[in-house]
Amino acid sequence: MSEKSTAKSDSVKPEKDVMELITADIGGTNARFAFARVANGRVLEVEKEITLKTAEHASLQLAWEHFGRQVGRTLPDSAAIAIACPIHGEVLKLTNNPWVIRPADLPAKLGVKNLTLVNDFGAVAHAVAHVGEESLKHLCGPNKALPQQGVITIVGPGTGLGVAYLTLYPGGYIVGETEGGHINFSPVDELEDNILRYLRRRFRRVSVERIVSGPGLGNIYETLAANAGLAVARQEDKVLWDMALSESDHLASAAFDRFCMCLGTAAGNYALAQGARGVVIAGGLGQRLADFLPRSGFAERFVDKGRFERMMADIPVKLMTYPQPGLLGAAAAFAKKYTVSGIAVSESRP
Repeated sequence: MSEKSTAKSDSVKPEKDVMELITADIGGTNARFAFARVANGRVLEVEKEITLKTAEHASLQLAWEHFGRQVGRTLPDSAAIAIACPIHGEVLKLTNNPWVIRPADLPAKLGVKNLTLVNDFGAVAHAVAHVGEESLKHLCGPNKALPQQGVITIVGPGTGLGVAYLTLYPGGYIVGETEGGHINFSPVDELEDNILRYLRRRFRRVSVERIVSGPGLGNIYETLAANAGLAVARQEDKVLWDMALSESDHLASAAFDRFCMCLGTAAGNYALAQGARGVVIAGGLGQRLADFLPRSGFAERFVDKGRFERMMADIPVKLMTYPQPGLLGAAAAFAKKYTVSGIAVSESRP
């Protein structure tokens, strides 16, 4: 089942003191597991993942044991786990997943000695530090590689809206995990004023991820219908996204156009606030948007920051195409903690 990752470190010669581990990405619907190898602060390999439905397993421990039986191999005593919730407190609870995870109990329950836990979008930021340019599709701004030093803003629409940042410096990097998707939605035109007013009737406050996320498309869709006096049924998120991306429904297409514009505004806001020198769009929806964002209103909205437009226009914006950034990123966080600290930026970015 071996399938090497496209991380930068795959080109590195075999290393001494290689550590094998299980890397996992635990979300609301799926739990993904894979074997990985790391050394000297780098991910050497991530094997082909196995995906389990969280609803079919009562706990992380039971899913872990099922994975072990499925692969038929002895599991290593090291693990890196990305979890879709803040990694704080004695008990971790996920949205749309009934598992209750107690970090202090995991080593004994999973039979591991070395363990790294990381927020799922923090893991994506770790992955950005390790992937090559072949996994970063150009979206807008100058068509050049991400910088070797400074802040990279990472934004990812999915079930919610993930926001993180990566600070690169000579010899290493630091990941900053945030809950930036929960800041207030800030409309920039009359239509978005209407979206805000409409959603205020339903929610106590309207965060950015109420609009810029998978479910956010439905919120935009319903607002546009209400504005036009159209009676439309609430669509399931998957159905609505299929309608929008296939351009089979005019209202869904209009909602998607507005989604891309709002994503551009949000990504630009985060980059401006974080002092970014580069931006990466990732997340569960990222790859589905790859062919649409370059021809949408995303780029215009990204740079629309008044007196700072020229500065924003100089920021390269990429889209992460690596298939399982959570698995790679969790392994990278483990490598940073348990092997030689950090990766050499001069080796990691051309």
